[in-house]
Amino acid sequence: MQKVAQSKRFFIFGWSPGAGKMKLIDAPDGTHSFSLNIMKKDELIFGIRPVIEAVSAGREIDRILLQKGLRGELFKELYAVGNEMGIPMQHVPIDRLNRITRKNHQGVIAFLSRISYHDIEQIMPTVFEAGRVPLVLVLDHITDVRNFGAIARTAECSGVDAVLIPSKGSAAVNEDAMKTSAGALNVLPVCRADKLETAVRFLKQSGLKVVAASEKGNTSYTDAEMNVPLCLIMGAEDKGVSRELLAMSDEIVSLPIQGEISSLNVSVAAGIMLYEVLRQRKA
Repeated sequence: MQKVAQSKRFFIFGWSPGAGKMKLIDAPDGTHSFSLNIMKKDELIFGIRPVIEAVSAGREIDRILLQKGLRGELFKELYAVGNEMGIPMQHVPIDRLNRITRKNHQGVIAFLSRISYHDIEQIMPTVFEAGRVPLVLVLDHITDVRNFGAIARTAECSGVDAVLIPSKGSAAVNEDAMKTSAGALNVLPVCRADKLETAVRFLKQSGLKVVAASEKGNTSYTDAEMNVPLCLIMGAEDKGVSRELLAMSDEIVSLPIQGEISSLNVSVAAGIMLYEVLRQRKA
């Protein structure tokens, strides 16, 4: 830590490569400090062989960052076991890896997951066997971690059986997501799929009605029949639900907007949709 005087104010800095956001904190005595959200060491595994061993041992890996241009037999082995386990892998410049850790990462950094991911094809039989009317929430490339956490909290409270997300292009299940979910991500099954279209097709074949929430919908969300086995799809705020998933939907519904702002926050919209499902099921 170092203290720097500036205009009779003191700023206290702490630095860790790849530590995330820095924010200014006002202290009671009128001084200010910068707080860094530093990634804990036990959340990372780096080095090709250690990451291979972690994956092979069944450790839950959220994602793996690989240095661009990495070559060699060990890299091929890592790529093979990573693909076999369905772990998202991303090729990045070495500068990005160096910002995360200054240690000898050998071009490979794995982020340990804070939750255990589930297989949607294994979740569904248990839901039917329990005599429940299935409710699966699909989040189509929602990347904001706080939105993800807030949606998970509402999903758990409203009786969602599982949340389905894509393996790539989804919010990381990190400390912020866990905190925002208020513990919901510890109990709510989260499933990953390489292709959401394939997983949604499986849900349709399992007898679930697929309803997508989109501004393109011509049906009000209150008019859709959702007191049935249901797969509900919510899209990212910037892109919405993908064309492919819209085409697979049995019904596309919209939420009325009366003001000048054209859309709701996705976590708010998800809450409205989920509690409409709950209202219909309790009626």
